[in-house]
Amino acid sequence: MGSPTPHEVSDELRRVVERWHQLPLDHALSRMPSVRVLVQSLADRVAGSRGAAARQVPDLGPAVVMDQLTVMVHDLFRAQPGTDAAAVAEELAGIRRSL
Repeated sequence: MGSPTPHEVSDELRRVVERWHQLPLDHALSRMPSVRVLVQSLADRVAGSRGAAARQVPDLGPAVVMDQLTVMVHDLFRAQPGTDAAAVAEELAGIRRSL
């Protein structure tokens, strides 16, 4: 079975991850809070769609945060197939532009 993530979201996620990996460490550290807010928001949406209590996503640092973002995006579309792809792509684009 293929990925539940729409192409426009996958493309934007790829751009964010590529840009993130180009950042100097000090810049990545300064952008961590905004990325973590999005990761947590996605995790909360997934938990809510499953009827589960929201749980804090652990801060595992800048080397792992893009993996967390990727998993949360995937989980969101798996848990909520009707999620507005354009809105999620725009959230990701906002992060990318802030980098």
